[in-house]
Amino acid sequence: MVQTYRIPAVAREQAGKGAARATRRSGLVPGVIYGAKLPSTMVSLDPRVVMKEMHKGGWQSHLYDIEVEGGTTERVLMREVQFHPVSDKPLHVDFQRLAPGARIKVKVPVAFTHEDTCPGIKAGGVLNVVRREIEVLAEPANVPEAFHIDLSEAAIGASLRMSAIKDMLGAKPVILGRDFMVASIAAPTVDADLAPPPPAPEPVKGKGKAAAKPAAAAAPAAAAAKPAAKKK
Repeated sequence: MVQTYRIPAVAREQAGKGAARATRRSGLVPGVIYGAKLPSTMVSLDPRVVMKEMHKGGWQSHLYDIEVEGGTTERVLMREVQFHPVSDKPLHVDFQRLAPGARIKVKVPVAFTHEDTCPGIKAGGVLNVVRREIEVLAEPANVPEAFHIDLSEAAIGASLRMSAIKDMLGAKPVILGRDFMVASIAAPTVDADLAPPPPAPEPVKGKGKAAAKPAAAAAPAAAAAKPAAKKK
């Protein structure tokens, strides 16, 4: 089961660009909680908390409890974070409120286990990852932290598909009707610049300098025959 993370927040009464700029000037990040057919809730967040979640990885599949000061707690997913183009500071955060019993669409990261004992990698093969995330429909309380694929028996040329994931925790892939590729163990490639040069061809018998000797010997004989013809 996915872990739930706590984020403290302060309620904002006003919406709009002017109110958002005022929130940023006070050192906080504006955010909004929407969804579940309820009115949107405007909040302000500590930017350090937001960046801490960004650095964890897989934040789009994490569940968060937004604890609004003096108010209620909202169970949400962090859907989008806008950053400043120069400073990379967070400018705005969108949260999706989770309705009880509803399935949500999330991207779950793929993790590979036993890479150190993988026969294909030990033989010089390379793990070629086609999908680092898989989009699924899942219950909010059962969103997987990651989908794990075991490499302990994967040889060179092995195709690791969706069916290689053993425990989906009830999640269903958005792509239906096919066992799509997730990763493969590719054969090692050889750099043409590092490859040894091809062997030089062996000389053919009967040709070369030895074959030229009869022609060289015939040249003096032809020269001696010309003066004899003048005496007649």
